[in-house]
Amino acid sequence: MTAPAAGASLARRANWLVAGGVAYNGLEGVISIGAGIVAGSVALVGFGLDSAIEVSAGVVVLLHLVSRNDEGSPSEQRAAMFIGLTFMALAAYVGYEAVHDLASSSKPDASYLGIGLAIASLTLMPILSRAKHDLAHRINSRALEAESRETLVCSYLSGALLLGLAANAALGWWWADPVAALIIVAVLTKEGWEAFTRKELCCLD
Repeated sequence: MTAPAAGASLARRANWLVAGGVAYNGLEGVISIGAGIVAGSVALVGFGLDSAIEVSAGVVVLLHLVSRNDEGSPSEQRAAMFIGLTFMALAAYVGYEAVHDLASSSKPDASYLGIGLAIASLTLMPILSRAKHDLAHRINSRALEAESRETLVCSYLSGALLLGLAANAALGWWWADPVAALIIVAVLTKEGWEAFTRKELCCLD
């Protein structure tokens, strides 16, 4: 295979990886928000809202890869600022709900669907993140590298969610759910602030 053909093949693989992540995050968000509403779990709802924003960020990265726009183009900067503001707005909402649930001792129901979803995401996201990371270096794509880090953050959130849901279901620690939500709030705020101030979809070292 010639070098241009090999490069085109790697680029297609990158597009499929990002598209697959977008599709999974969309499904994850719908299931998480639905399960969270049914169980009264602010952690699940917050996790689902984060997934929805990740879909938006993934679409921006996918369009960037397909169109091969320059890194830091004005359209990418505007999208990053919008996504950053959305992250922070959702962080405020989820934070308020979590504090309210803690103050009012609101006890969510156990959500085994949510636990299953958290386990699935905790298993899949590190694998997907590593694949994106490796491919990003092969095609020299800063955007895909950023996307790989966002995917890794999703795995951390899945771990926090799993701990909160499992503690509530197995031990009756109702407060673990809003505490897990507050961890999600911290990540949402950090990601949102970095996206807005740096005008990038991820903080790159």
